[in-house]
Amino acid sequence: QVQLVESGGGLVQPGGSLRLSCAASGNIFSINYMAWYRQAPGKQREVVATITTGGSTSYADPVKGRFTISRDNAKNTVYLQMNNVKPEDTAVYYCNAWDGGRRHNYWGQGAQVTVSS
Repeated sequence: QVQLVESGGGLVQPGGSLRLSCAASGNIFSINYMAWYRQAPGKQREVVATITTGGSTSYADPVKGRFTISRDNAKNTVYLQMNNVKPEDTAVYYCNAWDGGRRHNYWGQGAQVTVSS
């Protein structure tokens, strides 16, 4: 019913920037909030940033001041602007959407972000 398609992952040097995109399609009526998660090798998946339908945002401490989550409602797309990236940011990044009406989580396919010199 809802598809999340991610793009923008890749290799970037420490201190560089990268922007991830997540385009939502299908029945997106009841999406209450969207988020970016990441999972590094050997670690649990963790939330990176969230944005609600009202536009409120939140960030995990390690990315505060460096990452920005935003949305383009006309394009049904959420972004994660990653600035001043660190090697610790290396992970697979997943777009997430919570459908409150259907009480269901939707996930993007994952985008590999590698921060390395």
